[in-house]
Amino acid sequence: MSVTIRPAVKRDIRAVAELIEEVERFYGSSEIQPLEERRSQVDEALFGSCPLASALLVEDETGDLVGFAAYSFLWPAAGSSHSLFLKELYVRDTLRRQGVGARLMDEIRAAAAARPGCSRVEWMTDRDNPGARAFYESLGFAEFEGKIVYRLDPGTA
Repeated sequence: MSVTIRPAVKRDIRAVAELIEEVERFYGSSEIQPLEERRSQVDEALFGSCPLASALLVEDETGDLVGFAAYSFLWPAAGSSHSLFLKELYVRDTLRRQGVGARLMDEIRAAAAARPGCSRVEWMTDRDNPGARAFYESLGFAEFEGKIVYRLDPGTA
């Protein structure tokens, strides 16, 4: 199947919000936000007055969104440079193992290279996600053992 990878635009907000539900279900979530709430959050994150993130979308031949990569630039990284942090990479199961994820990773690498001062690309995956780990390994990426991830829910602080 032929796909197109392109940056998200405002007209994609609803479709991205719908795809996020698919991602949540993939990760086993049983509590899904209402669509309108997700739509509002996508709009603010990608197109708000101070956007929090960028997204590359995978569109199939029929115009349906079948995957995406969401990322942000973080500062500082090495020295005073910044990094591209890939928060989410998702490809619908019917298109997996067809090179779509690898193409997304190539586009992420290109986005980092096009940004002056960007010194690296970083991302995480769950230790108990062997499919993702095998995917990244197949692309030649080594796991980095140097970090421990902490998480704080601001509502419980």
